[in-house]
Amino acid sequence: MPAHQIASYTKSARLFALYQSLPRSEADAVSLTELMQNYGDNDDNYTNERKNLENDLIGLNQIFNDIFYSDALIRVPAWGKNISGKTARFYIDPSFSIDVINEQTVFFWEMLDKYTANYLPVSFKQEIADKLTQLRRQDKDDFHQSPLGQWQDHLITLPSIVQAPTLDSDVLESIHQALLQNRQLRISYQNKWEEKPVQRMVYPKGLIFIDNMVYLAGFNPTDDHINDDVLLEEHRNFAVNRITEAVVIDKPIPDWVGRDIFTLDSLQELGKLEFGKNIKINLVLKVQKYACQHLYERPLSIDQKITIIDDTWRQVSATVANTTRLQDWLVSMSQLSVVIEPLELKAVILERLESGVQLYKTDE
Repeated sequence: MPAHQIASYTKSARLFALYQSLPRSEADAVSLTELMQNYGDNDDNYTNERKNLENDLIGLNQIFNDIFYSDALIRVPAWGKNISGKTARFYIDPSFSIDVINEQTVFFWEMLDKYTANYLPVSFKQEIADKLTQLRRQDKDDFHQSPLGQWQDHLITLPSIVQAPTLDSDVLESIHQALLQNRQLRISYQNKWEEKPVQRMVYPKGLIFIDNMVYLAGFNPTDDHINDDVLLEEHRNFAVNRITEAVVIDKPIPDWVGRDIFTLDSLQELGKLEFGKNIKINLVLKVQKYACQHLYERPLSIDQKITIIDDTWRQVSATVANTTRLQDWLVSMSQLSVVIEPLELKAVILERLESGVQLYKTDE
């Protein structure tokens, strides 16, 4: 309730205070006389204040219509109808929020629900669902008639060839809690090559999304050191789907984990968030002319250069990180391209290709 009678405020403040004081259900709808108990208490000026209240209600209804495209301020009988012989009553639609609602806002929540919610704890997913229910109730027709609303009928995301793994919601909940509260985490981790999960302590740093996999970036417990490189040796990435249990320990992570060099952006720059050697290399490829076309559209790096060798081949050079994902891509391009440099990477790709050929030959 306002600290003072609403009538004592300026008009803009009166409208906001009036909005706050109105009930949120039809069952609790109030009349002008009842509203006057909080609106004005000057008996000598009661008639004028009551008239101001009527005008403020009309003004508030106009604002909701003009700005929010909503009939949130409801009058019984309805606005525009003759109330002769009746007592008009007022209330706010319970689904209405004064949050700014436009097509971009609704589109954001729709996309968050459709593409991101599976990575969030159950409680977060429920909040998104509740928000969408509210938004759709408020502005359903306007949104679906808007350009962004119509996009929903023209968008689809195709699944990866390999489906996303199942994530344990309790594990995700604990990871989120540990990250937000800067607490240590005890996890049971199932390595692919081990029979049983191993329990270990982690200083959690953040989550990494790679394709449809989610990884927890963190550090092994260790003492602070003056040399950051020593601490970087303790960095680890854990596939979240292989964490069978996660327990938040009521013990803060050390201050050194918060150093600038250990932010997720810095760790990415240092090549710590992907598998492979992750060192920067000068990649040189010989690529067939037509296969090279997509590299004009989707370059390997900002410094990529493509030169013509002859009518059949192009040479592509780019500075890239030597990751497992890069090697997987080069293998997938093997019938269309050849690694020229570096020679070490060429040897790795050749070995993988020869192993694959042997598998197919053995299968005959």
